[in-house]
Amino acid sequence: MGALDYLSNFCTVTTTRTKHKPMQTVEIKVRMDCDGCERRVRNAVTSLKGVKSVEVNRKQSRVVVSGYVDPNKVLKRVKSTGKVRAKFWPYVEQHLVYYPYATGAYDRRAPSGYVRNVVQAFPDPPQDNFLSFFSDDNVHACSIM
Repeated sequence: MGALDYLSNFCTVTTTRTKHKPMQTVEIKVRMDCDGCERRVRNAVTSLKGVKSVEVNRKQSRVVVSGYVDPNKVLKRVKSTGKVRAKFWPYVEQHLVYYPYATGAYDRRAPSGYVRNVVQAFPDPPQDNFLSFFSDDNVHACSIM
């Protein structure tokens, strides 16, 4: 039986499945001054494996990449084109924020209709649960008074 086991190891097919990356949309802020810069960034990103679509908006200094990609690899590829100051898109749309003029949220360099994505721009979750003011064990005890 030892020889059959040895030969069967050569006949079995073992496949190692790699885990597929989830479909993602990666937004990157990168300054592009001319058509050549825009073309270099677009070509560098479209050559990545798993990229489905690339949108480049030079006016907003924004690149949007959709596909089965790793965000860090996309950023690294953009930086390899000579755009070393490229970073992930730090802004959110103004209508999604409760306090767009909070400290740190308003940025004059942000594109029109966008503010910086900071914690101060979103409301704090309510700290006190109104049901905890009254106790079922002692109905005469009230934490409000």
